[in-house]
Amino acid sequence: VTSLPQQLKQQRDKLRQYQKRLSLGLERERALARQLLRDGKKEKAMLLLKKKRYQEQLLDKTENQISNLERMVQDIEFTQIEMKVIEGLKIGNECLNKMHQVMSIEEVERIIGETQDAVEYQRQIDELLAGSLTEEDEDAILEELNAITQEQLELPEVPSEPLPEKIPEVSPIKNRPKPELVAAS
Repeated sequence: VTSLPQQLKQQRDKLRQYQKRLSLGLERERALARQLLRDGKKEKAMLLLKKKRYQEQLLDKTENQISNLERMVQDIEFTQIEMKVIEGLKIGNECLNKMHQVMSIEEVERIIGETQDAVEYQRQIDELLAGSLTEEDEDAILEELNAITQEQLELPEVPSEPLPEKIPEVSPIKNRPKPELVAAS
């Protein structure tokens, strides 16, 4: 079973073969017309040249028909490509519609919200594992620091006596001669 474009190409090829036969015949008839003129048979040469002229017109018509067939083949092949594209778009649209039926806007929003919650939860876990503190931890630490600072504000009393101006220097102990011990007799 041959397709329409294939059948058109076969017709085009047959027309080209017909063209070749006509071209070969034209060359022979021209040569024959020369021979007839040389032989003095002008009337037969004229008749042969009229026949040749008619075949040249057929050759031109054949060329136009071949061009029309080639254009038609190209149009059909392009239309087939367009049909495949349209079929692909149709299948794609059907697939998208089925996906849209499965996934509503509310469902997508819910999934996005859950994803954001999961990402935030994972970030908190990462921070804990990395030893970094969350904002809540920072706030708790600041509160504790303020409490400790308030406790330390109770300082000891300041002495009422004035401090000495100069601290007396302690003199070093001088080496005194050791008394000699006398032996008792």
